[in-house]
Parts: sequence; structure tokens; C-alpha cells
Amino acid sequence: MEIKQFSEDALTIYLGDTVDVETNQKLMLLKSLIETWKLKGVKEIVPSYTSLTVHFDILNTNVNTLKKKLKEVDSDSLDASELSYKVVEIPVCYGSEYGPDVERFESEEFTVEDLIKLHSGKEYHIFMLGFMPGFPFLGGLDEKLFKDRLDNPRTNIPGGSVGIGGEQTGVYPFDSPGGWNIIGRTPVPLYDKRRKDPILYEAGDRIVFRSISEGEYDTITEAYNNGVYKAKVTERGSEIGN
Repeated sequence: MEIKQFSEDALTIYLGDTVDVETNQKLMLLKSLIETWKLKGVKEIVPSYTSLTVHFDILNTNVNTLKKKLKEVDSDSLDASELSYKVVEIPVCYGSEYGPDVERFESEEFTVEDLIKLHSGKEYHIFMLGFMPGFPFLGGLDEKLFKDRLDNPRTNIPGGSVGIGGEQTGVYPFDSPGGWNIIGRTPVPLYDKRRKDPILYEAGDRIVFRSISEGEYDTITEAYNNGVYKAKVTERGSEIGN
């Protein structure tokens, strides 16, 4: 574990330079451990692929105090099997007006149905949230779906759009410019300030995409707007016996 001063009021903890699920899970465990300490002055802990940045109030703590406490942690003792996390099901209507870039994946040997089969129904690990509130950078995409970003990014992508950029997949929570290949859209808002938890997930959780029809898209949209639809969320991890 390497600790570096990120700025006057932040420290960054590195657990390596390889982007993989095991390293990321250890980061989530370390984040949880630091939160249990309830250290005076710590304001926010922000995870990325291979590091955590701890932001603090310089009037209530200092770099040396935090470094001393963090150095007490044995990174090898962080056991990913102890990690609890949520699995969030996201319904997605693939293709048609919701997925204008599915044609980029098609060939004589590969159909839209193949894309849907490979993309939906599996758990994706959320490495980090970034770009905008609630945008999940997901790992676990099948290599058959790897696709370079668009040469000419769009000026506006509708919120809820599911995209593929390089070796990753993700979802745009809001209308936004972007260069990812858009393959579908979800009718469920990923960010909604009216919910108890405005964002459905956090780094370290999982997302499963469920394929739905255009008719189901409209039905779920109406149900959500009427307050009678809730996203399916399953808790997993050692703390709950799974």
C-alpha cells in the first residue's frame, strides 16, 4: 500500500496499478474500514480503479495524523470474501430508437440478438462512479462486445442510455454529450433526488441488465412516474450470510 499527498487537504492511497475486481474490492473494504474509524476532519473518501482519495479538513486534522493511522493497515489482510454489496437490476430496451449504435456490432456471424444475450443477464462490477453523478464504470464486458468509441461524439445522449466504450459498459444518468456506442436505454432513473438513496448503487456494487420490450419500457416508465415501480435490489455478502 502506497500513500501520497494528493493536495493540501487530500491523501491518495494506492493498492497497485492493475485494474481488476480483486484490487477494487480491497479498495472498497479499505474505504469501509476508514469510515468505521470516524476520524475527525475526514470529509469524503473517493474510490477510483486502484486508489482511494481521502479528503479532509485541515483545520480539524493534518496529513501526518492521517498517514500514521493509515499505515497501521495491512493491505494483505483485506479479504474480499468479507465484502457486502448490492446487486441492482436495470431493465433495458435494446436497439430501435433506444440503441442507435447496435448496427455497429452486427455482422454475418453476429446479430443484435447475440449482443443482447451477451450484454444482459450477467453481473457487472462497478469499479467507480464518475463523469457525472451516478455514471457507473462497469467491468466484466464480454470481449466480443469491445468497441472503440465513436469518431464523432454526439452532442446529446438521452439520460438512461446504455453504452459501450472500449472494454467497458456504463449508463448515462442524465442527458449529456458523449462518444460511447449507445445500445439501449433504461426507463428507470439512475439518479432521483426524491429517493431515500438518490443513486441506486455505489462503487463496489453490481449491476445486472435485464432485456425488456418497447411495451415494457412504456409500462415501467408510467409505473415509475406514478410511484409504484421500484428497482430490484438484492443484498449480498458475508454480513448477510450469502
